[in-house]
Amino acid sequence: MTDDIKKELNEDLLDGTESYPVMPLRNTVLFPQQVIPIYIGRDKSLKLINELPSNSKHIVVVAQEDGSIEDPEPDEMYSFGTLAVVLKVFDMPDNSKSAIVQGIDRVKILDFKEKEPYYRAVVQRMSDSGSSDDIELDALANNLRQVFTELIQVAPNLSEEHTGMLSNIQKPSRLADRAVSLLTVTNPEKQEVLEELDIKVRVEKSIKILNKEIQRIKLGEEIQTEVHDEITKSQREYYLREQMKAIKRELGEDESQVELKEIEEAIKEAKMPEEAEKVALKELDRLSKIPSQSPEYTVSRTYLDWLTELPWSKTSQDSIDIKDAKKILDEDHYGLEKVKERILEYLAVRALKMKKDPEGGLRGPLLCFAGPPGVGKTSLGRSIARSMNREFVRISLGGVRDEAEIRGHRRTYIGALPGRIIQSLKKAGTNNPIFMLDEIDKLGMDYRGDPSSALLEVLDPEQNSTFADHYLEVDFDLSKVMFIATANYQDPIPPALKDRMEIIDFSGYIEDEKVKIAKRHLIPKQLKENGLTSKDVTLEETGVKELISSYTREAGVRNLEREVANVFRKIARDKIEKKTRKVKVNKKKVNDYLGAPRFYSDIAERTTKPGVVTGLAWTAAGGDILFIEASKMKGKGNLTLTGQLGDVMKESATAAMTYVRSHTDILGFQDDFNEKTDIHVHVPAGAIPKDGPSAGVGMFTSIVSLLSGKSVKDKVAMTGEITLRGNVLPIGGVKEKVTAAHRSGIKTIILPDHNRKDLEDIPEHIKKDLEFHFAKEMMDVIDVAIPSLKNAKKSKKTSAKNKKVA
Repeated sequence: MTDDIKKELNEDLLDGTESYPVMPLRNTVLFPQQVIPIYIGRDKSLKLINELPSNSKHIVVVAQEDGSIEDPEPDEMYSFGTLAVVLKVFDMPDNSKSAIVQGIDRVKILDFKEKEPYYRAVVQRMSDSGSSDDIELDALANNLRQVFTELIQVAPNLSEEHTGMLSNIQKPSRLADRAVSLLTVTNPEKQEVLEELDIKVRVEKSIKILNKEIQRIKLGEEIQTEVHDEITKSQREYYLREQMKAIKRELGEDESQVELKEIEEAIKEAKMPEEAEKVALKELDRLSKIPSQSPEYTVSRTYLDWLTELPWSKTSQDSIDIKDAKKILDEDHYGLEKVKERILEYLAVRALKMKKDPEGGLRGPLLCFAGPPGVGKTSLGRSIARSMNREFVRISLGGVRDEAEIRGHRRTYIGALPGRIIQSLKKAGTNNPIFMLDEIDKLGMDYRGDPSSALLEVLDPEQNSTFADHYLEVDFDLSKVMFIATANYQDPIPPALKDRMEIIDFSGYIEDEKVKIAKRHLIPKQLKENGLTSKDVTLEETGVKELISSYTREAGVRNLEREVANVFRKIARDKIEKKTRKVKVNKKKVNDYLGAPRFYSDIAERTTKPGVVTGLAWTAAGGDILFIEASKMKGKGNLTLTGQLGDVMKESATAAMTYVRSHTDILGFQDDFNEKTDIHVHVPAGAIPKDGPSAGVGMFTSIVSLLSGKSVKDKVAMTGEITLRGNVLPIGGVKEKVTAAHRSGIKTIILPDHNRKDLEDIPEHIKKDLEFHFAKEMMDVIDVAIPSLKNAKKSKKTSAKNKKVA
């Protein structure tokens, strides 16, 4: 700026008032001594420029807080601005204008006097504070120049010329303004420097902004370098792969062709059925036309892998040595004779068929092992596979709710896979494994389908030779697979599914069987798992029986195994801490190790009170005895039943009472005994729910004993269903009930005549200790149970004798 212009400007400022036109700027902060071009397009700004007098070109330039506002209010502009002079104005083609302005001094807007046609405000010039001769300030100024030089090295929009501009500025205040004005930083940061009047603080803020800008640019360059390196690496790998492909093509070793040939060989080696092979070759042809980079290539390749890896023609050779198979079954499991017999029958039939027709097939049996937990259903499946020399696969169906778990997903879905049937066969590696469907009674069902309905095809011998998985879309022959399902309860199994399976009941183990299982299997296993040997501990039979009767109550042997392990752990600890030698564990030792017994067996009562009868019951944990107690009082003939009895048991008591009232002449009771007497029948324990028809004879005998005043014979127990015509019908669970009676000290047992055949299942050493009586009619029971009832006569035989019992 020349001296003449400076003189002219100063004269103008001295002669003018303190109010100046105000021009808001959107995204620019003007510093004193800075010259910038301004684009003027808003109406108010155009009017301001047009109405500027030729002798007074001064305006106040102030930045907006928000640059997006078209017509800012006074409170939307910063309070500090810059007094500037308009050096030149240019007309633009679009009727807008462009002006060159130069900042003169910092000003603070005190008040807006006019708002139309443009802003005019009263301003106050702001002078810098602090001494410019301070040594510290000089050092800061030198630091500012040094930092700016560093910035020029990394900033793409700055050059060495800018360094020269700064070196010519001696005043620290102007140096700070100039340095910040050259930066592309945000308006608030520039405004902060503009509003700072203390020179030292202004320089410090400028240095801080410069350092921040250097860090930002360097970080951006690092990120850019990393991205560039990554892109360069990817491009290099791509070029190398393409070159490798070109070289292999020249040598006749194209990778894709080699892969396709391998798949074609695998298809031939799989020996698929004609239809499946046709589908596989068609898919292979399709694969050859798909680029290897395409996602569809992977889907097609995975499908072909599944087709080629399935055991279409791989069959394991069955063992036909029945004696060897029986030995293996007996080694692994004690008892369970019916199941073992069924497996050996299948092996015998297969051996005969193989002799007559070696190439002929035999459909695998579809068995369902139904019984309480812990009786060996799942482990028996493994034992069967070992005895037949077959692979064993198992899937758990508990909680399965999706039909696709059985049949698979269609290939249209991303991540589709075959169902668990096909997956397990691939895992087995043969097409005739022992296939266990565990917990089939716990299958679920929801909006995704019904898995139990999908299993109908799997378990139907007429359909499973053409099992169609949704993923494979070709038929797979499951007829050679031996399916074994397991269930705890039969009721939840759908009737159609149950009809396709041969159900074999696992009734649970009696005490003698548990003792044998413990000696043969559980004790040796737990000795090994607890780091003991037979030289360290001996678990005597009395100790095992105490564990079974006083510390477990179950049909299987899982809890028994836990208690055996519990005892052995305590012995192992004693061996380490107390250096004990060989321990013999008897009944007393078991009590010492495990504390007070948790369960108490009901011992047959020795009382001879009328109205008390010992009955027999079946539970999921085996057999047990129960007591039926009857009492009478004055009343009007009411019959009260307590003890948490189910509907069937209540009906048995009502039927017994009806029979007594209708046969008073035979029993020797008064005809009107019920008019003055109430009878209460109770079956302890009251907290345990009870139901079933087998307590009928016990209810009848209890009422007769009560009314006659004669006690039931000592150590007699009974079971059987009754009818109003006086017949005794058969019941179930004879083996468990008789074993429980023997354990409780019973000597005489009354059973229905139709249950005579069930004595075959009872061990000989138990049968020899008991006296059995078989009753066809209810009066037969009275003859044995209450022999002192002299006046009892046998009822007239009815035609029910010839009635068939289901």
